[in-house]
Amino acid sequence: MPDIPFGDLKRQTAALRGELEAAVMRVLDSGWYILGQEVTALEAEFAAFCGARHAVGVANGTEAIQLALLALGVGPGDEVITVPNAGVPGVAAIVQAGARPVFVDVDEDSCNMDPAGLEAAITPRTRAVLPVHLYGRTAALAPLLEIAGRHGVAVVEDCAQSHGARYAGRVTGTLGRVGCFSFYPTKNLGACGDGGAVITDDDDLAQRLRRLRVYGWSRKYYSETPGGTNSRLDELQAALLRVKLRYLEEWNGARRQRAAWYGEFLPGRPAGPLPGEDHVYHLYVVRSPRRDALQSYLRARGIGTDVHYPLPAHLQPVYRPLGYAEGAFPVSERLAREVLSLPMYPELTCAEVEAVAAAVRSFEEGA
Repeated sequence: MPDIPFGDLKRQTAALRGELEAAVMRVLDSGWYILGQEVTALEAEFAAFCGARHAVGVANGTEAIQLALLALGVGPGDEVITVPNAGVPGVAAIVQAGARPVFVDVDEDSCNMDPAGLEAAITPRTRAVLPVHLYGRTAALAPLLEIAGRHGVAVVEDCAQSHGARYAGRVTGTLGRVGCFSFYPTKNLGACGDGGAVITDDDDLAQRLRRLRVYGWSRKYYSETPGGTNSRLDELQAALLRVKLRYLEEWNGARRQRAAWYGEFLPGRPAGPLPGEDHVYHLYVVRSPRRDALQSYLRARGIGTDVHYPLPAHLQPVYRPLGYAEGAFPVSERLAREVLSLPMYPELTCAEVEAVAAAVRSFEEGA
């Protein structure tokens, strides 16, 4: 039987071992481990890759969203609109910024924010919209930006799963006021630990973000910007990310190739990107009305899978006080019952993709 893990970071590390070890030794030999030359260089290189004026390194992707909201002036009494089907990191960031999460349902095919739902959810208290580019596919930014702009609401892009994806030719994160990235190890651009970044073209926002990530300091030991915390990207992670950034476009191309193989062996699913969208396949997600049985079937055959995500945010126990009942967002709730992520990473072989697809077909034919 095949042994095909859901993810295998050891393959990527083995291919880059010499470069990664050199980066580690460069940091160790420098004697400077927090907010130094490596972070500064990564920020410049990542901003250039995205086509943004500024990139600000932070401790993780959740705090990237939290600090972006604080930099925009979001706080208690404000509402931030997002989706319930993308896990809880973005929702947690909204709460940590002091605001109230407001949910809208998602489009059935793209699994991303439904623009019609956004229009209906905006109130005088809405300060920001947080669309998530889920699974590596871009949200429908044109209508979302038009609606938000008409209401004077900032768009904060959650790009944790869309490193290098493009919408209308522009890299995600550069179309809204700010773009927020996670460098969690499994991301398309992943560190060997936690890390994150915020990109923006706004000079003032970038300055506020740099202050917020280090206690609100305007200069060392002088805190002037309220809401500041400790959210610093360390030198070691920055150095490792600089190595990996050089390969990001190549890896995204490899992910598209593996998606094409899946499409050949499992035709018709999932729905492909629309014209103008550029999918980077952070995850390869299929749907099944018998998802749990399919997952067990694949597990018994040595094939790893995962569910992104099994419980929508509005039904999470901690967010029940927001007042949403089961049935409030039927598409998100249906997705939670049906989605299954198959193995997807640049080092996956064609034979492995074919074996996964064959097992899925075998399950369906025997159902």
